[in-house]
Amino acid sequence: MAKTPRLLPENPRLFRARVLRTERSTPSMQRVTVIGEDLREFRYLGFDHWFRLFVQRPDQDVFRMPDLDGKKWWPTFLAIPEDVRPHCANYTVAAFRMLADGTAEMDIDFVVHTDDDGEPEGRAAIWACAARPGDELAMLDQGCIFDCPDDTSEVVIAAEETGLPGVVGIAASLPRDTVGRIIQEVPTAGDVRELDAPIGVAVTWIVREDTDPHAVPGRAALAELQRHVPADDRGYAFVVGESTLATEGRRHLHRAGLPKSRITFSGFWKHETRESVPA
Repeated sequence: MAKTPRLLPENPRLFRARVLRTERSTPSMQRVTVIGEDLREFRYLGFDHWFRLFVQRPDQDVFRMPDLDGKKWWPTFLAIPEDVRPHCANYTVAAFRMLADGTAEMDIDFVVHTDDDGEPEGRAAIWACAARPGDELAMLDQGCIFDCPDDTSEVVIAAEETGLPGVVGIAASLPRDTVGRIIQEVPTAGDVRELDAPIGVAVTWIVREDTDPHAVPGRAALAELQRHVPADDRGYAFVVGESTLATEGRRHLHRAGLPKSRITFSGFWKHETRESVPA
């Protein structure tokens, strides 16, 4: 994962919250809305603002979350006995709202992959689909990855469904005079949504609608991206999602003339194992 230190919090803070409600917002997305006293102090940056999410594992009776703050939290987390250590995964703020009464709400969208019996796969998705009001969770703020230079001539974004929450936030946060293109792949037509993108940013939705259980998410988005030729060497690209989309997308854009320093890419997961790629 490419990271820009200036976009990371100087001292990442842990925010505790609880579930307010949960619903299947699209055929492939489970949305969990959370609230908490801590969230009133959450400094939402827009774009692809992300965090480390800590939730109770299915095999645990209660949620136990020690205090973890700062950039060197990982060794402390690993030191927690495995039988009580919560599940940790990376997620993006889907939406953040300050309410009139001074409280704050955050939406978190979980992509739901299912097994042959239609049951959710992956600890985070299983948790999200089973979450109930009052369930506890915690989030370690990590800032943004999207880092568009001021002299950018065009913005090119490509993602599959795991990158969609970040793409939604980026589209809404871009300056209104931005020009460029968004390539967004989703599993079904029901996952397509209206993006609040600048008028100069063309949005291409690719609906996979595959009946082949072995189809690889991101391959259609990659094929479309590989047909794109950067306008010049002052563009900026953001390519995220399945590992092949991220790495091959970056390779294509660089060969087409875009400097590596102007390409942000992140492979969240590998299709072969459906396991998260360590950050």
